[in-house]
Amino acid sequence: MFGAGNQGRSGGRRARLRRAAALALVGAVLTGAAACGGDGATDGDKGGNDARTDGKAPASAPAVDADASAGSGESGTPGTSGGSGALSQRDLTALAFTDGEKIGKYTAGEFSLGEPQGEDYTADPATCQPLVSLAKGTIAFDPASEVHRNVDVAEEMVGTTVAVQLRSYNGGGAAGVMKVLGAAGKACAGGFVENRAVAKGQYLKVEPVKAPDHGDEAQAYRFTILDVKGTLKLYEYLTVVRSGATTLSFRADILDTKDIGKVPEEVITAQWKKFEAASTR
Repeated sequence: MFGAGNQGRSGGRRARLRRAAALALVGAVLTGAAACGGDGATDGDKGGNDARTDGKAPASAPAVDADASAGSGESGTPGTSGGSGALSQRDLTALAFTDGEKIGKYTAGEFSLGEPQGEDYTADPATCQPLVSLAKGTIAFDPASEVHRNVDVAEEMVGTTVAVQLRSYNGGGAAGVMKVLGAAGKACAGGFVENRAVAKGQYLKVEPVKAPDHGDEAQAYRFTILDVKGTLKLYEYLTVVRSGATTLSFRADILDTKDIGKVPEEVITAQWKKFEAASTR
């Protein structure tokens, strides 16, 4: 969703005020917009979907087990195994960006207003749900543990923001997530509707773009989304990497009609290197 990552950091009052000011500057047209996207897909070597993934429509979502921590952007049981193959909440947190960590010009922080793209974000048709949200209770695969980080440039009022979300799953859950994501990318190429509590967003296009060469498989998409007045096209990018029982999701947008072109490579690379280094010890 347009502006999905802009939910502030814990203790980051200045960041929240900065984003509020930005919203005022871009005006009601942009603040009412549903998401980002753009015309003209960027062709990539992987075409968005790793060749090892065969998508199928997601099953009905199970009942949600709401144990997410709004203050820390984390959920799960601290110090437990998280189930077969899943990382514990403590271990997954250790693999994520820390609050205040620098990634080039970007700074990571914790979300202060809860998980971005949470369970209240749904898609019509439901097959497109994985493109909107992978939150607990939204698709057939619930994470055993998850960590959410906001990454942006603190000095920029209107700039690129990336929601970085790590989720670890029991059994084959992570592979299942990639399968339904791939199915959604194909089935929803011509667009769909994103439903939220107070608005709807019309996705005009879902286009595969080049995915990073990380993990066991990876997918990346470019979204073209129409603003609520039906006049502006907005742009958003989603990249998801799977490594074993864990997925690393990166959703990038900007408070503008500008097409940022992709999820910032330095953010993906830095998070992947941190994850890979710590998880292989």
